[in-house]
Amino acid sequence: MSRRKGLSHEEKRNKIMELFYEKKDFFQLKELEKIGPKEKGVISQAVKDVVQSLVDDSMIDSEKIGTSIYFWAFPSKALSTRKRKIDELQARLQDSDKRLKLSQKKLEDAKIGREEGEGREEVLERLAELEAKRNELLEDIQKYRDCDPEVLNEMKNGIQVAHDAANRWTDNIFSVKTWCKNKFFLEDSVINKQFGIPEDLDYL
Repeated sequence: MSRRKGLSHEEKRNKIMELFYEKKDFFQLKELEKIGPKEKGVISQAVKDVVQSLVDDSMIDSEKIGTSIYFWAFPSKALSTRKRKIDELQARLQDSDKRLKLSQKKLEDAKIGREEGEGREEVLERLAELEAKRNELLEDIQKYRDCDPEVLNEMKNGIQVAHDAANRWTDNIFSVKTWCKNKFFLEDSVINKQFGIPEDLDYL
């Protein structure tokens, strides 16, 4: 004998909604966990998750009164919810139709002046030749870019900045070493070894 197949999550949701519509009453979660298995075949362990998913989708209302949370749902609310959803979808559909028509118009406008005609192929071929020539010239310019005076000036400025920065950091290292020697009475060789400072470190 084959085992009875359990309800899917969507089937459980439908069963719980049927329960609310039939009873037309307010329930606490514990009450639903008792009624659900008996009347709708939804196991008590699943009732909480199913109810919460319906609350999240605004199909069931909930309100905390004192220390208790009550749940309810009426067919009239479901009808208005579905109507609102239909209105939203229709508005989105109308918006999509407008954007589609606008795109079609832009496409038609873009075709103007590109119709097939005498000389068009020759013009396109000439355009392709000119674009290829332009790309070749750009490649040649790039080859000689290293000789560009502006580029050379930028490189010189960059070298000077790097030179100044290196000397500034060297000066900082010497200052820290002097402080360590005065504070902890350490030798240069000990500090250099401890912090990986070259023995021949000097200004550029």
